[in-house]
Amino acid sequence: MTSSIDAEVLGMTLEAVERFAADALPEKLLLDLDADEEFPLKLVRDLCGETIGIQLLFIPEEYGGMGGGAFDVYRVCEAMARVDLGIATGVLATFLGSDPIRVGGTPEQQAHWMGRLAEEGLLMAYAATEPLAGSDLGALKTRAEPVGDNGSVTGYRISGAKQWISNGGFADLYTVLAMAPGGPTWFVVEAGTEGLSHGKPEDKHGIRSSNTAAVMLDDVYVPVEQLLGGVEGQGLAQAQQVFGYTRLMVAAFGLGPGVEAMDRAIEYSKERVQAGTPLAEKQGYTHKLIVPHVVRLEGGRAFIEETAARLDAGEGALTTEGAIAKYFSSEAGNAAAEAAIQALGGYGFTREYMVEKIKRDVRITTIYEGTSEIMEMTIARDRWQWHLKTRGDYYHAMAREMEALQATRPETGAAIAALALHALAGILERCRTGRLTRNQHVLFRLGELMAWAECAASLSRRAAAAADNRLDEKADTRYGAAMLSTMARILARQAAAKVAAEGLALVVGADTAMQAGLAEAIGIDSIHGAQAGMIEDMNAVADALYGR
Repeated sequence: MTSSIDAEVLGMTLEAVERFAADALPEKLLLDLDADEEFPLKLVRDLCGETIGIQLLFIPEEYGGMGGGAFDVYRVCEAMARVDLGIATGVLATFLGSDPIRVGGTPEQQAHWMGRLAEEGLLMAYAATEPLAGSDLGALKTRAEPVGDNGSVTGYRISGAKQWISNGGFADLYTVLAMAPGGPTWFVVEAGTEGLSHGKPEDKHGIRSSNTAAVMLDDVYVPVEQLLGGVEGQGLAQAQQVFGYTRLMVAAFGLGPGVEAMDRAIEYSKERVQAGTPLAEKQGYTHKLIVPHVVRLEGGRAFIEETAARLDAGEGALTTEGAIAKYFSSEAGNAAAEAAIQALGGYGFTREYMVEKIKRDVRITTIYEGTSEIMEMTIARDRWQWHLKTRGDYYHAMAREMEALQATRPETGAAIAALALHALAGILERCRTGRLTRNQHVLFRLGELMAWAECAASLSRRAAAAADNRLDEKADTRYGAAMLSTMARILARQAAAKVAAEGLALVVGADTAMQAGLAEAIGIDSIHGAQAGMIEDMNAVADALYGR
């Protein structure tokens, strides 16, 4: 997905979202919508209509859109999620719903449907998930039976049920994945089509201002022209093509609420006095509940921005990179929101202070568009294959890149990130020789360690780019180069310690015979030594966050 929006236009779009939120989405309304579990249909239509036209961002210029790319969508998704993740999810559903058309539709179908999206601001729903299949799109029960006339197919009759569908009760258009004779296939179904219905809104833990409902199809007839791509059996391949992109959007949805929760906790701690001094001045508060989470969120941002830039450069689907971005950022956002509740104490546990709502909302980002466990599996399987293909050199090569960066920008902590990557390569090699990945638990936990190590390396690269004035002109710039370097050193230490300790425990836990020489092989003494300076760096980040 290439971008044609320049930085100025993106800035104007972000300002428009901010103004809309300030004017139309006051905190009291957001809290009331959450309490009443009310989907603000008019407000969402305003966002997708003439008021903002947010849907134009992802529609190609030739169909009347802005032709934005992954980087643009990430910035806007984060901004919307900081305001209200439920409302943002209502907009995301249209983004997702249009993807099968954008990726798999014929030129005529794309012109028709994307043109209507641009002109009419239609709401869409992405109807793929089924009650017993969850995220396994291959386990389809919904069927599409061909209807013919004189031997030629003129349409299909679709029957089945879809579950957890965002905008399911309000969409104007549905993209529906169904099993046709030729295999999984996407169809476009218009609201009001006979046999199409939806269930009552789900009573959800969070994102209560979004609409989530089951969608039922009872012998729904669609003409053959609404089979996307015109050929059966392309549905799963079409879905796979956009996972890198759509998971990046959800990564931004994890990032935004996490950043918002931290900002609120920081402001609260400036005013809340305990034992004679503000909480902001207490290291036990800032170094547990604030600094580690701000750092981890910036690690997620670094990986999101790198992946978005690569997607816009046409480097392919980047499915694994999208999984890393989503996994790390959604888990970081969830942890940050949890810490914000703790930071506010009893107030954080009440609805009035918003962080309670933010925590309930952001939790979904670890579930929808693939759970964290599916992300761990996706990451681990792909990187494991690369470890085997490169004869164990995949992460060593990545570490050597960090060592080269250390030579030019030593302040970025690249050498410590290299230690994490070398250690990861050593852990993977012991898993290979011991055939330890036969244990699914080991494989999944390796996926977590891979995400940590790669995001640490990414933050070091981002810090170096900031120092060299090479950041993308659309990049978030809330922190300067010096601050990013300090954060990068912190995250690199955390990642190295995590890989060494948890990786060693995994290997020994699976096979004690693999223990001999393992600590030396992963450089655990060097990793322990690299922890020097951690408190000083955490002090520096805290001072910068509080303007001291």
